[in-house]
Amino acid sequence: MATSFHVRSNSFPTKSHPFTSEVEETLSRLRSSQAASTIGRNINGLQDLHDCVDKILQLPLIQQALLKAGNRKLVDELLNGSLRILDTCSIAQNALLQSKESVQGLQSVLRRRKGDETELTSEIKKYLASRKAVKKTIHKALGNLKGMENKCSSPISEKHVSMLKEIEEVTFTIFESLLSLISGPRTGSMLGGFSLVSKLIRPKRTACEEDEKDINEFVKVDAALVDHKAIKSDNIFCLQNQLKELESSIQDLEEGLESLSRRLVKARVTLLNILNN
Repeated sequence: MATSFHVRSNSFPTKSHPFTSEVEETLSRLRSSQAASTIGRNINGLQDLHDCVDKILQLPLIQQALLKAGNRKLVDELLNGSLRILDTCSIAQNALLQSKESVQGLQSVLRRRKGDETELTSEIKKYLASRKAVKKTIHKALGNLKGMENKCSSPISEKHVSMLKEIEEVTFTIFESLLSLISGPRTGSMLGGFSLVSKLIRPKRTACEEDEKDINEFVKVDAALVDHKAIKSDNIFCLQNQLKELESSIQDLEEGLESLSRRLVKARVTLLNILNN
């Protein structure tokens, strides 16, 4: 469930700068697209959004609004928020890196194994242990995001500062969706139990080809490995395909976050320069 930060929305000026119009359109698109299947597009949307942020911060009108004495508390909140966004981005990047390394380790064993179930079992246990650690870190981060819900509710009268706060709100919401996607359901409720586990590890190739739209690649692999003793030689092909799909998804997300991170840093530096000059 997406976190709501209860930032009071203000309509932007009728004669707003083209950048602000672009921000409005991107914000509207991102708010209406919160499904797990769209997370990659949403990260790309955040890249566009924070490109606009840096451009907007260059406008004299925005700089004057930020430097108003009465807005100092809100500006401090923006600075703190940008730092928390960068921290959350870093958590997501580390989670993806750790997940990718675990996937590649398991893929390596599957490629070179010659009937040795012991090595495969050991690597699966390593993968599951790594996933457990990743989930623990993510659940803590998600708890921190939810704890911020009541900390971003200062009244906002300046419309341009309000716009920046709304961008922050949407950014946090998408990061929450991303972290939830990487983590998957909590243990015990995952995919409704072992019925789907058996479905995912069926030896029939059609099981790999079924369109399970509501199940992301992280959850598919988790489900297939929960009862690793049930993975036999004729299940390996399906598992290898699932791991390949997961690795590809991780790669796409990593590239998107790396690009987004650079934009987040650039916008924060611009904001700091405005306040320090």
